Amino acid sequence: MTEQRLDCDILIVGSGPAGLAAAQAASRSGASLVVIDDNPRPGGQIWRNGPDTRLDPAVRERFKVLDSPQLRYLSGTRIIGAAGPQALLLEDAEHAWIIDYRQLILCCGARELLLPFPGWTLPGVTGAGALQALLKNGLPLRGERVVVAGSGPLLLASAASARQAGARVIRVLEQAPSAALAGFATGLWRWPSKIRQALTLATPAYRSNAHVMEALGEQRLEAVRIRQGERTLELPCERLACGFGLVPNTLLASHLGCQLHEHAIAVDHQQRTNVSGVLAAGECTGVGGSELALIEGEIAGLVASGQDAAAAALSQRRQHWQAFADQVRSTFTLRPEVLQLARPDTLLCRCEDVAFSAIAEQPGWTAAKLQSRCGMGACQGRVCATAAQALFGWDPPRPRTPLVPARIGTLLKR
Repeated sequence: MTEQRLDCDILIVGSGPAGLAAAQAASRSGASLVVIDDNPRPGGQIWRNGPDTRLDPAVRERFKVLDSPQLRYLSGTRIIGAAGPQALLLEDAEHAWIIDYRQLILCCGARELLLPFPGWTLPGVTGAGALQALLKNGLPLRGERVVVAGSGPLLLASAASARQAGARVIRVLEQAPSAALAGFATGLWRWPSKIRQALTLATPAYRSNAHVMEALGEQRLEAVRIRQGERTLELPCERLACGFGLVPNTLLASHLGCQLHEHAIAVDHQQRTNVSGVLAAGECTGVGGSELALIEGEIAGLVASGQDAAAAALSQRRQHWQAFADQVRSTFTLRPEVLQLARPDTLLCRCEDVAFSAIAEQPGWTAAKLQSRCGMGACQGRVCATAAQALFGWDPPRPRTPLVPARIGTLLKR
């Protein structure tokens, strides 16, 4: 890449389900497209590629849009910040440049919510989604005892991936109570594909009204202490995967001035944000699964490319899958005891070794950073700031350039 400046009609951020659907829909108009993603391969988190990944042929088919003649795909590319009206500053491993666009579609996805509890930083403890990503990239797991804990459908998917890799999944701990899960199950008749999916992922290791209390071990994970109903148990294991739900990625949207609603990008029926020329689709507008992301991405791509009538025809399908997303959200809401697992000496910011007690009494995120350096390490607050938001209700300030660590030469191009 040697260009100093790129230009396109429609810029799509993210090549997961929503981004690929948006690109496919917009490509029918003949508009010039650019799709950027900070991952080396397309697919996002849900369709992540890797050496041991076997993707469904229908998913592979969706990747073909990236070979369209009017589309340019920039993988391994990070957004450093805004570079003026309708322009972004980009950087990859070797180059930096500015891209101008007429329409921007944010398909930034979501990330795992990781909550602190004693021992959560031990080697062998990961996120539930992170375990899936590691497996897709070749992590050996055969013969290991695995506990999966947290909340939401991702737990079953993570457990299934571990079993396929030869692991012994000894428990899947869902914090939601049995009554809530029963109510959720009885309503699944409206989404038959989800019934089939649930039956495929079902495991006798599944327990409701159960959560992790502490990861135990010296140099690495050796066992996990759990609460199951009224009982406290210790389970020897080599791997613990915890996921307490997903959180929309709104960093870029907030940087551009987009309004947020319930920690997600607020959009109208056309997937438009309050910022002119900026649309958003998929998990960054509210976690809802791949089916909803695909429909929202298609609508955004159609609207951005002037195909409004075709977009309007998808409204009913979107409502159908939005209802499922709403049901998931209400069923798997975290109980108060899950938000109170950390002890005073439990690390909240593992990058800067900041304990829970060092920031729990602070009035907000900015004060916590100034007093403790929390959020100023390698992950730049992506883990601890998200946890603090869930634990204390803190909202971070509007992010400024650079959104991610960048080379000095890149910043000079602004």
